[in-house]
Amino acid sequence: MKRTIEEIRHTWRSRMARSEAIQGVLFASPWMLGLCLFTAFPIGYSVLLSFSDWDPYDPIAHRTFVGLDNYLRALTGDPLVWKALGNTFFYAILAIPLGLCTSLGLALLLNQKLRGITVFRTIFYIPSVVGGVATVVLWMYIFNPVFGPLNGLLRALNNFFDQTGYLAFITVPEPGWFADPAWAKPSLIIMNLWTAGGAGMLIFLAGLQGVPVELYEVAELDGAGRGRKFWNITLPMLTPTIYFNFVMGLIGALQVFMQALVIAGEKGGYDNSLLFYVLYLYRKAFIEYEMGYASALAWILFVIILTLTMAVVRSSRTWVYYEGERKA
Repeated sequence: MKRTIEEIRHTWRSRMARSEAIQGVLFASPWMLGLCLFTAFPIGYSVLLSFSDWDPYDPIAHRTFVGLDNYLRALTGDPLVWKALGNTFFYAILAIPLGLCTSLGLALLLNQKLRGITVFRTIFYIPSVVGGVATVVLWMYIFNPVFGPLNGLLRALNNFFDQTGYLAFITVPEPGWFADPAWAKPSLIIMNLWTAGGAGMLIFLAGLQGVPVELYEVAELDGAGRGRKFWNITLPMLTPTIYFNFVMGLIGALQVFMQALVIAGEKGGYDNSLLFYVLYLYRKAFIEYEMGYASALAWILFVIILTLTMAVVRSSRTWVYYEGERKA
């Protein structure tokens, strides 16, 4: 009789476990279905397309296997690919450190214990809430070389210097900004600093508030100043935060697209000055309908981002400090 009761309990528990598992699968099925249909299938199909020549107007009949031709064309036969890569890396090399420094600087300012500091935090965060296209249109007006307020201010300064005999030798340049190939990418980098008070600043602010106060108190007893406390305490304790923001900034910078599309269109502006890699990929896929070639470009970008990210992850073992961690 005792064995029979134990068998009944075991059977009941097994049924309950199966029922819970089935319920879990049913609740997760919408997400699993969406993952398979809208993420896994497009990724797998893009791999197939990257080795094919595919006509989207006749997707069934006109898909021929071309092997590595799309990759060889991208790496050896298309100079615009290297132009787009050069523009993208130029933007990333300048935009990432400037963005990190600006976000960290704002976080340091907003970490002060002052009355009403939350109001200032909200004010600095608001620009990141505004839609990306609206922000680009705003900065296109600010950077307009003819009637933009920024060049208007520079023009007024030059007039003031001309009217002042002692300062007539000073001439402030009036750049063409987005209309000038030499200034197009620097203008875009300056524009993106507008959103430096967004997620990156908040993450830095959270990291600053996690630094133990006792470390600063001990440093003050040793006579350390603000600069020494920042260099020897704040910065090492923020290395995990810097590491995270750097990786996210790297991935985002190598995929810059929307700003260039709104400013310069799919052609990439004068002299291809704003022809970034993803913009060129978009042109090939949705303007010229070379889906196979665009898929190959996408996977080349994936390999580049993966390689650089893994290099950063590997290097983090030497410069990222985690509290309580012991390194060999």
